[in-house]
Amino acid sequence: MPPFQNQNVIEFARGASRLRVAPQAGGRLISWTIGGAPILYWPDAPDWSKPGLIRGGNPLLFPFIARHWVDGKVGLWRDALGVVRDMPLHGFARDLPFAAQIDPRGDGVRMTLTDSAETREIYPFRFRFEAVYRLADERALDVELITTNMGDARLPYYAGHHFYFALPHAQRGEATIRLPRNVHRRQLPDGVTTNAAPGATSYRFDDAQICDRFHCLDGEPDVPVRIDMPAQQRAIEIDLRRPGSTAWYAVTTWTLAPDSDFYCVEPWLGLPDAIHTGLGLRWLEPGEAQTAALQIRVNDMTYN
Repeated sequence: MPPFQNQNVIEFARGASRLRVAPQAGGRLISWTIGGAPILYWPDAPDWSKPGLIRGGNPLLFPFIARHWVDGKVGLWRDALGVVRDMPLHGFARDLPFAAQIDPRGDGVRMTLTDSAETREIYPFRFRFEAVYRLADERALDVELITTNMGDARLPYYAGHHFYFALPHAQRGEATIRLPRNVHRRQLPDGVTTNAAPGATSYRFDDAQICDRFHCLDGEPDVPVRIDMPAQQRAIEIDLRRPGSTAWYAVTTWTLAPDSDFYCVEPWLGLPDAIHTGLGLRWLEPGEAQTAALQIRVNDMTYN
């Protein structure tokens, strides 16, 4: 594994497309470049001692997404028997080391996290959680999240992505996102999830109302998610309609601050606090596995 920022990472390429992943840092996809141009944002001097807090790449969200609340207290969840346990923001996977297996063709990697005594303290289930990245061609990345129930009890989960797309903040006013049919929700500061409201299918990235908004898919997606960046002559399409994939529940849009040079577009299988609200909550029977697949394709806007 070649060094990157004094870390051992896995690097693979197909033509002009190059990926770096750090299995030891939460199975993080840390960079994707095409012809040297960044598709994903990654900071120059991240704190590698706290991988879950690095703003960049693609943190893996598992077993649950975002914040959970019990009796007005954040960071907790209640199981079916009424037992209350801790649950870190976005789950625990983004902070733990994954095992990695490089594809024999050299164009992809499979990273795997399994339960341990540590994880069972806050999530008392036996599981295997896998993230697969493979360059389908020079401009397309296939991604799979595979969750398997390895135990003898039903397993609740809702996983997701947190893609930090590189978008200089000065370009937000001309960059746009197109979404499939949707209704939107958000989580209020007290943990309450708002009722669904009709959602638009096109926004500019300088529209403040889309920050931290859950665009909940209204049936089978009719179009890919599309990000247009005219200043970069780049169009990014996220196809959520992959063969054999379980249905995605929502696409969340978020950024940290007005001057952040990234905007996150995050396909999710459920919503924050779904273990309590049921909004996207999934159950796996013993021995059952589910695959959530998508493809990201980067095109030159001149030809689209």
